[in-house]
Amino acid sequence: MKARLPQGYGGGPGNMQQMIRQAQKIQDEMAKKSAELEQTETTITSGGGAVEVVITGKKVIKELRIKPEVVDPEDIEMLQDLIIAAVNEAVRTVEEVANKEMERISGGLNVPGML
Repeated sequence: MKARLPQGYGGGPGNMQQMIRQAQKIQDEMAKKSAELEQTETTITSGGGAVEVVITGKKVIKELRIKPEVVDPEDIEMLQDLIIAAVNEAVRTVEEVANKEMERISGGLNVPGML
């Protein structure tokens, strides 16, 4: 006696086509979300608001604002550190938001070619 799998279970042609359609749907949703995220802008500050960075979803710095009171010619290194901290946090935030959105769409699947 041969064991039979329930219909729709296994790797039959219908199931494979369904999987391909689902993968295409996920890929389309991820591409749409990626394009949407690229249009977003995120503002990050460091030093209690002394330095402010505006970054796009494409990881392009759009604006950099520095409060005049933190510009001390005797302590340029502190200003440099504040700028580096703000830029690094901005990039990290953009990546984190994009990763969370893509994971939400894909259900945690690793879809090659996306992000």
